[in-house]
Amino acid sequence: MSNESISERFENIFKLFARKIALTFFRNGVIETQLTYDQLHHDMNLFSNFFSARGLEKGDRVILLLEKSVISVVAHLALLKTGLVGVPLNPGFKKNELKYLLKDAQAKMILVDPDKTERINAIDPHITLVEIPTHRPYAAINFFRSHGSSSPDSDISQSDAGLIVYTSGTTGHPKGAVLTHGNLVCDAENIISIWKISPTDVLCHALPLFHVHGLCFALNTALLSGSHVLMLDRFTPRTVLERLSSKNPATTCSIFMAVPAMYSKLLDFLGDQTIDVSHIRLWASGSAPLLEKEFDRITRKFGKNPVEREGMSETGMNFSNPLNGEKKPGSIGLPLPGVSVKIVSPETGRGVKSGETGEIRLKSSSITREYWQKPAETKAAFTDGWFKTGDLGRKDTDGYYYLTDRIKHLIITGGENVSAKEVETVILSVEGVKEASVVGIPDETWGERVVALIEKKTGSDLSASTIKCVCKQQLHDLKCPKEILFTDHIPKNTMGKVLKKQVKQYFQ
Repeated sequence: MSNESISERFENIFKLFARKIALTFFRNGVIETQLTYDQLHHDMNLFSNFFSARGLEKGDRVILLLEKSVISVVAHLALLKTGLVGVPLNPGFKKNELKYLLKDAQAKMILVDPDKTERINAIDPHITLVEIPTHRPYAAINFFRSHGSSSPDSDISQSDAGLIVYTSGTTGHPKGAVLTHGNLVCDAENIISIWKISPTDVLCHALPLFHVHGLCFALNTALLSGSHVLMLDRFTPRTVLERLSSKNPATTCSIFMAVPAMYSKLLDFLGDQTIDVSHIRLWASGSAPLLEKEFDRITRKFGKNPVEREGMSETGMNFSNPLNGEKKPGSIGLPLPGVSVKIVSPETGRGVKSGETGEIRLKSSSITREYWQKPAETKAAFTDGWFKTGDLGRKDTDGYYYLTDRIKHLIITGGENVSAKEVETVILSVEGVKEASVVGIPDETWGERVVALIEKKTGSDLSASTIKCVCKQQLHDLKCPKEILFTDHIPKNTMGKVLKKQVKQYFQ
């Protein structure tokens, strides 16, 4: 791995491919904006100077609470250029979700869509807000364009923080994984290497930009390889399929990255229709397990095996099935270059025999060094320098890895992590609830869906609809239970610990 910061790497690539199209942005399926690498470089510098003029200094956190747009891409690049630390958050988060995150991140500035300003001011009326109307065409957004395009190089090293990505945890409070410039460079280099991403590639980008899949694995990697990014404002099956099947020489896709739920929606939309997508060389799937049935559906409909991979907010991408080689359904594949793996007993920490299940632990230059302002959680996440993923898995005789379960009670729905504890806390706030256990159960479309088993207080006439209403008021829709059952007793062991596996059986 080189010793450049990721901002230096972007600078060099932008200069090398100055006249090449970098980004084409589609709004409602129609091209709104197209930027060359030189234009993207120019605007990145303008935005970088805007941050400096506002008094922000290296290491300051800046929250991005923005809908997917060209300006959100430019802001991300400018933050890295200035040595600031971007904190991308889901713009769908509700007030009580944002309250904790704003307090924890201690950001100096929030970039926010105007319709979310009231929500932020109700939490912290003193924080510096910059309103950015992402619904407007990029060319009409001018607030940062008067600061000059010459931007001095910042003194940034690989050890400097570049992003804080919040990830759900078993405590219910999200933890901010600090990703350094070195982490980001290592991750991008690995992905470019194993998937052979090049300047001739065209990526169909239909993922959100508030987590590592869309921001790091897709956007960073494509731009750092000199590829052309076709960025859709949102995922809809019709517009995605239009882009994937287009034979226009300027916008013929060669790579598509998605979560399993996206693939399911595309295939369901197509039904019995045929589609020629033979020009696409890589169908990548991650952020949630891909069912073997869906692996087969993708292969039959699109003519190529999908490449399933695995990664985490804290680690970057760790495993991938080979681009050219056997792709095993249900497997996360082989370790990426420089990723060391061992499987140990979660109880003893000792290695397990070949083929046996244990906790997957990792070492890599792409792994976070810390959780933001959480030294105890950081210490607990590592043992002798090995990162404890919390995932149970095994390795077969060919060296392919499989995830079998999770030690952490996280629910992965539609590629997003949901903390069961966070949902339980909201449910327990409802009058009439005695106890609650939230779990994820298999779902063919979403990977898992959130469900809740609830014990009511004696005499309560509480209904499932009341609980769902409260959850919708306080939680993002994907976190809200899709099914609620009531019981006289939530199953527990002799130590009083809820038996999650038995809870799941209620919904079978």
